[in-house]
Amino acid sequence: MNKSPETKKPKIPFTIFLAIAAVFLFLAIASAKGLFPAKKNCCLTPSSRASLIAPFIKTAEAQTVPPAVSPKDTAQPEQPGMSWIPGGEFTMGTDEQESYDPERPAHPVKVDGFWMDETEITNEQFEAFVKATGFVTTAEKKPDWEELKKQVPPGTPKPPEEMLQPGSLVFTPPDHPVPLQDISAWWAWTLGANWRHPEGPSSNLKERQNHPVVQVAWDDAVAYCQWAGKRLPTEAEWEFAARGGLEKKRFAWGEEFNPQGKWMANTFQGNFPNSDTGDDGFSRVSPVKSFKPNGYGLYDMIGNVWEWNSDWFRADAYQSLAEKGTTVNPQGPSESYDPAEPLVPKRVTKGGSFLCTSKYCVNYRPSARRGTAFDSGSSNIGFRCVRSS
Repeated sequence: MNKSPETKKPKIPFTIFLAIAAVFLFLAIASAKGLFPAKKNCCLTPSSRASLIAPFIKTAEAQTVPPAVSPKDTAQPEQPGMSWIPGGEFTMGTDEQESYDPERPAHPVKVDGFWMDETEITNEQFEAFVKATGFVTTAEKKPDWEELKKQVPPGTPKPPEEMLQPGSLVFTPPDHPVPLQDISAWWAWTLGANWRHPEGPSSNLKERQNHPVVQVAWDDAVAYCQWAGKRLPTEAEWEFAARGGLEKKRFAWGEEFNPQGKWMANTFQGNFPNSDTGDDGFSRVSPVKSFKPNGYGLYDMIGNVWEWNSDWFRADAYQSLAEKGTTVNPQGPSESYDPAEPLVPKRVTKGGSFLCTSKYCVNYRPSARRGTAFDSGSSNIGFRCVRSS
């Protein structure tokens, strides 16, 4: 039986974590003074740094998805590396007790057919994009404190200049058990970490070309999709596809997490966060197609790495949708709002990652959702693209 998600979650200000420098001291002070409410979610990476407003608005507008016409399956030309998702009506979200507030209540949604990448975008694919365009990711750029400070409480001190350098968030497991109230025990702002160097300057992509690209922010994912003539999926499209044709099932493959003792996704086993026993075959990110695909031929929709969606994140979005009856091709809310971090603009991420575990979270389900600061990459966030019919 999975541990109930109603257990106490970390009460720390995730945005301050990314202010770096005096970050850990500030976290302790902020928690003591109760600057932020408790989060009703987990498996979270800390948020985040701000990028320039102008390019952000431009890419956001580019993600508006027009209503698509649902053609018959036989009318669809073959799309290499993509699976045809026929569309239809389904129950989005959940009413299960063992779930989190942002994924409730369940509500009816209808989506038109679309194509979706069979796998998460790999390092090899992202490298081809960078070579063709010269694109520079968010993690490879120097953070701008004037933008970053908009996401943290007024009066937050500026970190030392030597810490405001290109970098990203890296999972750094401790060598011993730690309390789960302080994510700084297993996440670190690491200078020089980016998609080419996922764990920092000393790491590389050797023998990882077929792993999902990580350390990519939302804008980076959007740029790749546009280059490929595709787009990010809406949250509704993503969840419909992740369910693989199953209706109201807890997991993407049915009701049991390990049917007949089989591992169905890359998640965390052992004592979180210090000891992943790798019972599923992996203790970090796994190569794509390491596990059986779902009913639509999609791999790793659950576990491995979280995946960016196009929607803004609002913790109460499902409550609004549930009042409207069946929603057709929902595009998400018009703006972001997370009461736990009201200053941080967030996009939806779905699917959970290799860090999800019943001992800390149960986000390895199609209905699970979280908001991630749009300008933050990390060790466990990637993406895949879709194309309208």
